[in-house]
Amino acid sequence: MTENITERSALTDKLGVDIDPELLSLALTHRSYAYENGGTPHNERLEFLGDSILGQAVTVHLFRTHPDLDEGALAKRRASVVSTVALAEVARTIGLGDHIMLGRGETQTGGRDKDSILADAMEAVIGAAFLSAGPDRAQELVLRLVAPLLADPARYGAAMDPKTSLQELAAHLGVAPPVYGIEASGPDHHRVFTATVTVGDVSREGVGSSKKQAEMAAALAVWHVLSARA
Repeated sequence: MTENITERSALTDKLGVDIDPELLSLALTHRSYAYENGGTPHNERLEFLGDSILGQAVTVHLFRTHPDLDEGALAKRRASVVSTVALAEVARTIGLGDHIMLGRGETQTGGRDKDSILADAMEAVIGAAFLSAGPDRAQELVLRLVAPLLADPARYGAAMDPKTSLQELAAHLGVAPPVYGIEASGPDHHRVFTATVTVGDVSREGVGSSKKQAEMAAALAVWHVLSARA
């Protein structure tokens, strides 16, 4: 997948940060695309950098804004915001999946909506923003992206443990407990799992590189629907 300047500009407008075009392109290049195109560079180094920046920005923000919380409570809130499931949710709000360059196999198996791929690309974009615009602008980007998560305390437990939270919510609503289904596809060395979770009349799918990850993604999706009703 290649993008024209207009499509890439639409993404940078959503990010609100001027990122060097080459760095942004690298941040959006998944290793599957790189492998199919002669071993070109991919986004994993930028992901490593972005992960550190993300964690620091969220940690400092929580420390400063919640002087009443102890270490355990702060750690719980941070984990709920920087988890793969949470970052994938953030990525979806800006349509990041549409811009990621994937190999054919990942594209065919729904890679643009996989939590792991979305979260990794989101971290890589943060890393690219740091290198292009500096630490202050990168921190601003992080806090702007995760602001809706930080403002929703009800999601802290759900993001960390979606399956337990969903089971508790179902009990609270007086409906049957969640029913899980799982399917696997792809070669043994690169399995892709698709989980389906159903609670009452609500059913959602989640995709991940492991059964647990797929079930967590699906459970969180159902939790959001039911919590809105509650």
